[in-house]
Amino acid sequence: MAQLIALYKKPADAAAFDKHYYATHVPLAKTVPGLRSYEVSTGPVGGGAGESAYHLVAILSFDSLAAIQSGLGTPEGQATAADLGNFAQAGVELLMFDTKKV
Repeated sequence: MAQLIALYKKPADAAAFDKHYYATHVPLAKTVPGLRSYEVSTGPVGGGAGESAYHLVAILSFDSLAAIQSGLGTPEGQATAADLGNFAQAGVELLMFDTKKV
């Protein structure tokens, strides 16, 4: 398995972010070929010292890192990436990696 983790920084207008994220971005992202599952955080995102700089965390699962890269290279993946500029003005960090059970 592999994960794509999106760490969305706190937006100036959380309600507008959430509206666009759930109504537009999630449906776009769900069309990316190879996507196996899509989970998001609920409620505040905490850090080791309490409050964090993040509004939302998304965890997308794929079969492999190659599958993530392939999916993001498709028209659906490119449309999803292009949509980030429409709602994630505060910034987003994307982490992609293969995983193994230990």
